Amino acid sequence: MRRYRKAGARYFVSLGVHCDNFDCWNSRHHRWNSVNFGPKKDIVGLWRKAALKEGLRFGVTEHLAWSYSWFNVNKGADKEGLLAGVPYDGNDPNYQDLYFEPHPENTANYTVNPPESWKQRWFNRVKDLVDQYRPDLVYTDGGAFGDIGLRLIAHYYNENMRWHGGRLEGVYTLKHHKDQVMFGQYEEGATVLDVERGLVEGVRSEPWHMDTCIGQWFYFDGFKYKTAEQVISLLLDIVSRNGTFLLNFPLLPDGTLDTHCDGVLEAITRWFAVNHEAVYDTRPWKTWGESSTVVTAGAKQEGSAKPFTAEDVRFTSKGSTLYAFCAVAPDRELKIKSLGAASGLWPGRISRVRVVGSEEDLKWSRETEHLIVKPPQHKPCEYAFALRIQG
Repeated sequence: MRRYRKAGARYFVSLGVHCDNFDCWNSRHHRWNSVNFGPKKDIVGLWRKAALKEGLRFGVTEHLAWSYSWFNVNKGADKEGLLAGVPYDGNDPNYQDLYFEPHPENTANYTVNPPESWKQRWFNRVKDLVDQYRPDLVYTDGGAFGDIGLRLIAHYYNENMRWHGGRLEGVYTLKHHKDQVMFGQYEEGATVLDVERGLVEGVRSEPWHMDTCIGQWFYFDGFKYKTAEQVISLLLDIVSRNGTFLLNFPLLPDGTLDTHCDGVLEAITRWFAVNHEAVYDTRPWKTWGESSTVVTAGAKQEGSAKPFTAEDVRFTSKGSTLYAFCAVAPDRELKIKSLGAASGLWPGRISRVRVVGSEEDLKWSRETEHLIVKPPQHKPCEYAFALRIQG
């Protein structure tokens, strides 16, 4: 947790329950939990304690609704091998509270026709997660079962206000997949929009949330990881569009990071040590940036975001200061079209241009079509550096 805070994290999110119907906390409504079985520890509680100790906000994720369909594969049997035809444990009626009673949904998709009894179980368990651990953020993976989901969200908001003396400080995220039945019931103004592994179009007026992983969501031997440069480029694409960024590092079975993850985390730590002022407490500007490539909006579209080139710029702002993130130490002058005199985006004068992390005043000129900035003499960081433009 100390490493994550040092790397730039402002909040930490723990898995509450995934698609396997197993609660990672001391659940009051489900005996199949991490206190009774497996590690016999309150995993959510341990993460919360560590996060708060380091001054981080704390969140939880729940993916429970998926399990009614996704986990029903437990009723089958191996088709080949030594145990071919031997029924899986899900066929044993003594364990139906973990594996579910027999029912027809049996695909790796969000549940389509859950019974009312399952909806109520979902409500009871997620409400218990909220009530016991008082999270600052609740991430629901998908929809929220209509009215019963709205009751849960309302309960969370009301309780959050009670925890904070009448101030609403809680964030509840939902996805927006109206083309898929029962999967994604986001409504503007009710929750925060979550876009998994993707971006929104342009600068969104309301804050939004993006979650991704540097590899697979869980440790997957041989899976190709993102580089630190890709992670930072993605972060800037998100922040410049009024979003927040939740980044997952898959852990080895012993809870440590492998050497690649460790290297990415260290590189992000070095970058934030230089550039944090251009990210924290900033607001989006009039435009998100300039790019040589087209980034496709929507979930699962992060692959269209590429590492910065000399033609890429991303903007954030703070008061009268504009930050423009550019490619590292170009060997030629920077040309920023959005700050050209003819663009109309910056009608006033520019007084100074510096690089965040350096006191060097850069030479610049403002032409009709571009703001032209001479490259810095020394590169302040390994990846995208930030111009501090004042005026």
